[in-house]
Amino acid sequence: MSEKLDAPTSSSTDTSSSPNGAGGPKAVIKNVDMSEDMQQEAVDVASAALEKYNIEKDIAAQIKKEFDRRHGPTWHVVVGKNFGSYVTHGDAMKRV
Repeated sequence: MSEKLDAPTSSSTDTSSSPNGAGGPKAVIKNVDMSEDMQQEAVDVASAALEKYNIEKDIAAQIKKEFDRRHGPTWHVVVGKNFGSYVTHGDAMKRV
């Protein structure tokens, strides 16, 4: 059964970043409007980027590149411990 998520929901689910669930850091998903499969995909992509890069901007760039490739452009990725962000999305209005 597939469940459609219409609005962001809160979640405190711990998701293992390793396929077998043993060892390694855990991803904690705080707020999500993605399917369970896409959540796991995001954790996997982020884990791979964290293994490959040490600089936050490089980690974010890799995650964005991979999600753009898999799901089309317009993804926004923020990586870091001390950051602030505010992102909105809206359709552009045509001027006549």
